[in-house]
Formats: sequence, structure tokens, C-alpha cells
Amino acid sequence: MNVRRLIPTTAVAGAVVLGLTALSACSTSDAADGGNGDKLKVTASFYPMQFLAEKIGGEHVAVTSLTKPGVEPHDLELTPRQIGSISESDYVLYLKGIQPAVDDAILQSGVKNTVDAATLTTLENHGSEVSGHDHDHGHEGEEEHGHEGEEAHEEHSEGDGHNHGEEGGADPHIWLDPVKYAEVAKGVGKSLEKADPDHAADYKKNTDALVAELGELNTAYETGLKTPSTRTFITTHSAFGYLAERYGLTQQGIAGIDPEAEPSPARIQEIHTIAEKEKATTVFFETLASDKTAKTLAKDTGLKTGVLDPLEGITEKSQGADYIEVMESNLAALQKALGAK
Repeated sequence: MNVRRLIPTTAVAGAVVLGLTALSACSTSDAADGGNGDKLKVTASFYPMQFLAEKIGGEHVAVTSLTKPGVEPHDLELTPRQIGSISESDYVLYLKGIQPAVDDAILQSGVKNTVDAATLTTLENHGSEVSGHDHDHGHEGEEEHGHEGEEAHEEHSEGDGHNHGEEGGADPHIWLDPVKYAEVAKGVGKSLEKADPDHAADYKKNTDALVAELGELNTAYETGLKTPSTRTFITTHSAFGYLAERYGLTQQGIAGIDPEAEPSPARIQEIHTIAEKEKATTVFFETLASDKTAKTLAKDTGLKTGVLDPLEGITEKSQGADYIEVMESNLAALQKALGAK
């Protein structure tokens, strides 16, 4: 059941007891809006988009996420009701290339205010290894990324399904770089101002506050990762390419950008060698995917394991209640693993 995040499940259960089950799927969806009144109905594809919509939209929006907490976003399959709810939305925020099923449904929904976050910044290609030693390269003039990002995205998005890590595919994990995420936030704010001009001033105020918060997060990362003992970290899910590039680190992914991909024996042997050479201490795994590969590799190499959360969803296992808190936990985990003071 596609229950809006803002409505407690107990309230929905009560509504069902009152006999709302007899209503059609469409009217049940409307009933679930409850006291939303004139609020803008926003559909977000998964958590990083939901967080932006809720923070920027504030009291003027009712946000539904298509991806329930604990569901791996890459694996999402939509129900007919969810597809229907997209069509009924006033505004849809998604990130093309992460969830093929969502991309297709949104394309067919006919919703006027549809925003692809990938067009609001510049996407780049990241393989299993992402080095950020020349991380200042390519970031000049980032304020002017609007159309450039759109073109870059168009160029790389065709046929982009689960194979994000393959050559020629753009890495969609832009939200793990606070600077890029702030660029996306600015674009989302402007699009909400256009979609709902009556509350434009509030959207702008909320956007400015979030951008400032993300600026503080970026400063914390810059300061916290300035003098590490090693710049290499190993992860099961190659989601941290933008983060590595931003802060001068090197991500070594056991598999590719798809968290479910099995690494080859050759790649595992390569990781052994890299860990020894670069004095890496930790193999990171994530909260929404299996830790089996990480634990096996750590056992074979004598490395520690730790959690580095790609923030594709918030659950009870998350090291924080929202994006900012989990990113702070990620920073602490990286500092510990990299020997940063």
C-alpha cells in the first residue's frame, strides 16, 4: 500500500476500519491525503529525492516516496497503485538512471512538473576505482552547470539500467557529494517556486537554509579528511565516486556501482594487492545490501569491516535519522578507517 510518509500507519488503519476499503484505488489515494488540503502532492523516487522535497517543500507539500524504507532502490518494482499515484501528482522528483522502472513510469505519467535531478548538476563516469587526487579538476564554474549537466546526462543515460558502472555509463550517486547535492537542491527550489508560485518565498527560504547546511557539511568533510594516513578506502558498493573525487580520496570498489554485482576472482585478488600497497585498513559495506562479500574479503586480508552508508534509504539500522546525520556518521567512519585526525 502506497501510504504517504506524513501519515502514521495507525491513522491509515483507522481509516480502513471506517469503511474506506469500499472506495476505488483513486479515491483511497485521495483519502490517504487526509488533511493535506491544498498541499502540493509530491512524488519522490527514493530517499535522497524525498529528503530534498520535504526540506524545501516544508509545510506546503505532501511527499510520497515510491521506495519504502529498507528496499534497495535499484531493485524497485512499482505496483499499479504506485504508477497511478505518479499520474495524480502535482510534482515529481526523481533521479534518472537509478531506477529504470521509475524512469519508464514517469515518462508515461504525463505529469507537467517533472524534475530529473541529474539535469541539475554534472554527471561523471566512475568505474570501480575512483581517484580524487586531482579532485579540483573539472569543478570550475560549477554554478553554471544547468544546461551542461543536462547535455552530459542525455549523452550517458541511454540504456542506463543496473549497469551504471560500465564504461560509458554515468554514475548517478550525486547526492553523496554535498556540493553537488546543494546544486540539485537549488534547482529543486527553483522548480518548486515555479510549480507553486503562491509559496515561492518559503521555498526559497527553505532552499537557502538547506544549502547552508550542506555547505557546513562540506566544510566538515574538507576539514576532517585533510590529513589522512591513507587516502584509499575499499567498499562493496562503488557509490562513493563523487565523494572520493571531492575530498581527494580513492574509492576501490569490490564490485561495480551495482551493489548486487558479484566481483570476479581477479578483482578480489587485485583488492588484496591494493589494500597492502595503500595500507587500507577497512572494507566498507552498506546497510541495504549483503555484507557477505565484505566480511569474506576482510577475513582473507586481515582488514576490519565498517559501514559506509550510500544513503539510498533510511531504516532502523541507519546511523542517523536523516541525510545530514548519516553523512556525519559516514565522515566519522572514513576518518577512523583512513587514520584522519
